[in-house]
Amino acid sequence: MEDRPTMTAFMLKNQPLTPVSPLLPTTLPHVCEPIPPLPMTPPDADEVLDAASNEAALRTGLHVIWTAKDALEYMWDLLHSDPVAQEGFMNAVNTISRTIHRGGKLVVSGVGKSGKIAKKVEATMNSFAIRTVFLHPTEAVHGDLGIIAENDALLLFTFSGRTQELSAFLQHIPTHHPLLIITSHKHPSSCPLFANRPPAKCILLPAPIPVSETASFGVAAPTTSTTTALVLSDALAIAVARRLYPSPAEVFHRYHPGGAIGVSAQKIGARRMGDVAVHVADVPIAQKHKHPSSSPTLTGLDVLLAAARSPSGWVRLSSDTVIAPRQVQKLGTSAELDYPVHALGEGVVVEKGDWISIPAASTVEEARGWIEEMRLGERGRTFLKQGTVLGIVDARGEVSGVVEIEDVVDVGDAGGGGV
Repeated sequence: MEDRPTMTAFMLKNQPLTPVSPLLPTTLPHVCEPIPPLPMTPPDADEVLDAASNEAALRTGLHVIWTAKDALEYMWDLLHSDPVAQEGFMNAVNTISRTIHRGGKLVVSGVGKSGKIAKKVEATMNSFAIRTVFLHPTEAVHGDLGIIAENDALLLFTFSGRTQELSAFLQHIPTHHPLLIITSHKHPSSCPLFANRPPAKCILLPAPIPVSETASFGVAAPTTSTTTALVLSDALAIAVARRLYPSPAEVFHRYHPGGAIGVSAQKIGARRMGDVAVHVADVPIAQKHKHPSSSPTLTGLDVLLAAARSPSGWVRLSSDTVIAPRQVQKLGTSAELDYPVHALGEGVVVEKGDWISIPAASTVEEARGWIEEMRLGERGRTFLKQGTVLGIVDARGEVSGVVEIEDVVDVGDAGGGGV
């Protein structure tokens, strides 16, 4: 069979040879020193790292942290002084608390890095028994809208306030649901996601940053903005937990039995009150500060000086009269430091007759349970309140130690989270 010519063969046969360009030399110029061959493998990383690059990396890290600190201070100033920010935060706490009381839940949502922050908030809220679920806006419009129940509230995370996925998602959410948004906007009217929704159902939680991430780092990677959103949402979670429960610490430990936190809580609960008490004999007695112009009467300054010498922060005025560390910390003004001790205010000085007796052999958990049970009644709330001193009774029946009630159970805004 005769071979048929192909177009490729025809083109190769008839294509002329490419002439050598007259502008280019046909021979390489003489090189004085031969070029060394390149290595087959890249250089060792240790060889390229020098002191300058290490210092540059450290400066970068410090710059990022400093920028975040500035942003948090900026947000603190805003929440401390701006009425819109304050009203938004208080309304958010009230709305979430009311939603949980009515059997509803908090639905959090966000896209990208904001979505990651929303998932962290979901976990934190659930640790405090604040029922919360994460809903991705794209998955929502593909069938997951059924997660949202009648009494639920929504919390969205979006720095720009105009995320397209969230905008599309909100078009399918009935307007009776409260809508909370953590965003860079400082007023609800400037946030596009609040458009076409009742103002009474819109709650703005401003989390702006003073300098853009592009200006700070040369790249618009979410860093400072996600930090402020995370901190503000943590503040919201703690505030709601304190609104809902007398002892958020107890709730948290109940829902967090695993890990180092769970082990720590178990150890604390098993400790005896005698182990956590401060021995009265070890508490220094306040002495009159020697100064020519000073009054012969003990003053707040004398108490403060005694507290500075006290490892525990407790101060005695006599063998049967004490001032607890939290009361000492309240002596903040110069006027209070000049006041006589007896004029420092109700509850500052606590006499032994007002101490509430707790057996030293009782565990912290047992003491906490008794206090919480007693506080269910009005009489218990009267004498088991902020500033109460617990007198720890030893095996001989003597009150040998003292404990602040806030170190055992959260009894209000000024209380700690428990021992």
